Amino acid sequence: MTRAEKIEKFLKEEIKLKHIDLLDYINGENVNSFDDIFQQVEEQGGFNVEIIYYYKAMEYLMENDTSLQNSMQLAADFGYSPEDINSELLASLLASQYSMEELYKCEHEITEFFNTLDNEEE
Repeated sequence: MTRAEKIEKFLKEEIKLKHIDLLDYINGENVNSFDDIFQQVEEQGGFNVEIIYYYKAMEYLMENDTSLQNSMQLAADFGYSPEDINSELLASLLASQYSMEELYKCEHEITEFFNTLDNEEE
């Protein structure tokens, strides 16, 4: 099995993310670290989760931010004014932020995988 195949197998079988299928953004030949993975996903818009339809947006917000504090803060951080905000925007911003955080939570596991892979190849 090639290095690229090992990387792709690991990402497919061991790293389960709610909003992102890493293999949609990653080619095992072009990554050698967590930072490479994060950068490729980010460059290709993989963290841009779009939640459309009022019902789905409201459902997502009710499950993840009932007070709307987190999503409203994200909207403010991105420069949105109150008249520009709606449930779809808030849900999408929040889901995008959570998807980025979700990948960060796997940083240690991914780094350990690459360290093991590098040691095997020496």
